[in-house]
Amino acid sequence: MNMTSYLMLFGNILLLVSGQILFKFGLQKIGGFDLVKVAVSPFIISGLALYVVATVLWFIVLTKMSLSVAYPLQSLAYILGLIAAWFFFGEVITMTKWVGVAAILFGAYMIAK
Repeated sequence: MNMTSYLMLFGNILLLVSGQILFKFGLQKIGGFDLVKVAVSPFIISGLALYVVATVLWFIVLTKMSLSVAYPLQSLAYILGLIAAWFFFGEVITMTKWVGVAAILFGAYMIAK
């Protein structure tokens, strides 16, 4: 594994988190879940497009990294998602959540080591 593999994995994580942000924006704009409105929402469609790109990138990552390293490192998406929830949606990050972030970071460090 080299730095390029890790950068591609991080790109995959960014795409997944960005897709989730777009899903949340889309659902807020719609005002809840309505399948017809979801199907035509530009935010939802854009989020799905990012997921398609993320999946293609994930396939490439899997050819360069072992699954036992790459998949657990995707847990970093939870941290970025938490920060994005605070930044974009004003969600509260409690001390308990920060402890969870520390646990994820420790686990990711141990796996990448």
